[in-house]
Amino acid sequence: MTVTRKHTALPKAQILIEALPWLTRHHGKTVVIKFGGNAMVDEELKAAFAQDVVFLRHAGLKPVVVHGGGPQISRALETHGIVSEFKAGLRVTTEDAMDVVRMVLAGQVQRELVGLLNRHGPLAVGLTGEDAHTLTATKHQPEIDGEPVDIGRVGEITEIDTGAIEALLADGRIPVVSSIARSQDDHHVYNVNADTAAAALAAALGAETLMVLTDVEGLYEDWPNSDEVISRLTASQLEKLLPELSSGMVPKMEGCLHAVRGGVNTARVIDGRVQHSILLEIFTDEGIGTMVVPDEQGES
Repeated sequence: MTVTRKHTALPKAQILIEALPWLTRHHGKTVVIKFGGNAMVDEELKAAFAQDVVFLRHAGLKPVVVHGGGPQISRALETHGIVSEFKAGLRVTTEDAMDVVRMVLAGQVQRELVGLLNRHGPLAVGLTGEDAHTLTATKHQPEIDGEPVDIGRVGEITEIDTGAIEALLADGRIPVVSSIARSQDDHHVYNVNADTAAAALAAALGAETLMVLTDVEGLYEDWPNSDEVISRLTASQLEKLLPELSSGMVPKMEGCLHAVRGGVNTARVIDGRVQHSILLEIFTDEGIGTMVVPDEQGES
């Protein structure tokens, strides 16, 4: 006999059932999430982010979180009387500044994020790219007007050892990685762009998905003339668009391109200002950002 009286919890059951195909598809898969933007400084968004990541873990996925800490680094440098200077869109990082960067990323931003995740159980473990040779880098020298520019201890990743991260994932933990790399050439460390680090790790881990949190809705079709978001594009389509993008979006979209060209199935830029944006992107039909796919999944 079918009971027709509607139970008040029925909508919840329907939402869970809608997520079932996605839960099945992503079960056991690694997802690398780059944490940044407003989600990193707004208390409610931070708490929602931690809930999302823990939900993924309990839903059978293997989340890995990579973070930078631009606003926190700027504040700390100011407190220490060190002037922040940017060249070619990257922070000039002197030896003194690098000490502060390391302290803020590993000692403040990472600890806070690990603490938020661990409110839900003994899950998160923090490490930096220095630990177990996870990230190795050499000096990055960008070019401005064709001339190489010295921006100090900013690194370009040359090598990745995923052993420590894979061991943590196998143990059911959530690795939280600060974007600092050991130096290939000396005994110092390098500051590495967190978008770049997340993309390189996603490729090295053979992740299913790279998700990059931003402060915009996604990649706009024709900004500033239109706020229409491109919901999906192939690697080749993205490559053609790169020269036209604003400087802030370049490392994010270059990271997405690197990830899908390196074997990651999808790379997504999503709006971190929306609470639970990660769950909305992974477990619903709509999706809320821009998804980049390899060329063979669509027309180039």
